Amino acid sequence: MNIVWQYLDKKAATINVLKDYSSMKYIIEHTDEDIATLNEKMTSPASSVLNGMPSTHDPKTGEKRLIATINEIDVLKERYRQALEYMEWFQPAWDELTEEERYVLTEFYLNEEQKQIDAVYNICEHFNIERSSAYNKKNRALHHLALLLYGK
Repeated sequence: MNIVWQYLDKKAATINVLKDYSSMKYIIEHTDEDIATLNEKMTSPASSVLNGMPSTHDPKTGEKRLIATINEIDVLKERYRQALEYMEWFQPAWDELTEEERYVLTEFYLNEEQKQIDAVYNICEHFNIERSSAYNKKNRALHHLALLLYGK
């Protein structure tokens, strides 16, 4: 085992992994559309901008636009590759969790619209438990996910 793993704050890293989940899922679902839009933009002629300012003639404008679009597509493809790599690493660990653990972690970390105290109340109501028990459930689920992702 690499010595670096001993100094990694696995709990904080696991929380960050959970918070990145929705972004990675979005990237995987929408990258094809974004690339298609850029390809369409690259092949369509540019319209002139009427802003009242005098224009200068740059014979390489089309080339510059193509290069910028190709670079943008490369960035999207790299983000997509990283998102797939993330999902290949994260999804098996997520699937190993129990339904209860996934529910608790989803309430705490994946519902971006709600505050943490709302998550606690939802968990308390769902399981008919006290707030301290809800936090304990969250900590146990987070520890289990960290163990699945990073090992000991």
